[in-house]
Order: sequence, then C-alpha cells, then structure tokens
Amino acid sequence: MIKHIVMWTLKDEAGGKTKAENLATMKSLLEALPGKVPGVIDLEVATASLFESVPPTDIVLYTTFPDKQTLKAYAVHPEHMKVVEFIKSVVAERRVIDYEI
Repeated sequence: MIKHIVMWTLKDEAGGKTKAENLATMKSLLEALPGKVPGVIDLEVATASLFESVPPTDIVLYTTFPDKQTLKAYAVHPEHMKVVEFIKSVVAERRVIDYEI
C-alpha cells in the first residue's frame, strides 16, 4: 500500500475570498474525491492543529492507495485535476511525501 500525504499553506487571500473561505472550499473538494476517483482506500483532511508547525501548515491530506499505479492514476484523473486547479489558485506552499507500507 502507498501512503500519500500533502501539506499546504494557503494565501491570506485568493480569488476574492479569505483564507478561511478557501480552506473550507478546499476541504470540501478534497473530501468529495473518494466518491469520484476510484482506488482511494482512505482519505482524511485536517484543517486544525493543536500544535504549531514549522513551516506553518493550514491543511493536510492523508490518503492511502493499494499501489503506485493507482496513485499515479489518481494524480491525473479529471476529477482530481479539477481540485488541483482550485488548490493551485489558493496555495502559497505545498509539501508532499509518498511512501510504501
């Protein structure tokens, strides 16, 4: 199985919306992906942290896929790409890690 973890820091304002508004939209879009893109075993989105992170992180995506091929298919799936398009417009920084378990 493959774990895919992505952490983002959002712009304070983008597309005429506040960070909080874009964060809520981003969370909703990400959480809808399992019903639209096959192969996602598990998907969690967290927007609040009890601890400060360095660098600051506003939202985290934690996903599990059965194998590398499924993760690659997810990455280019049209429904995922729609979400990516929105995310790119509101994000200031992105960090990602994929690992096999």
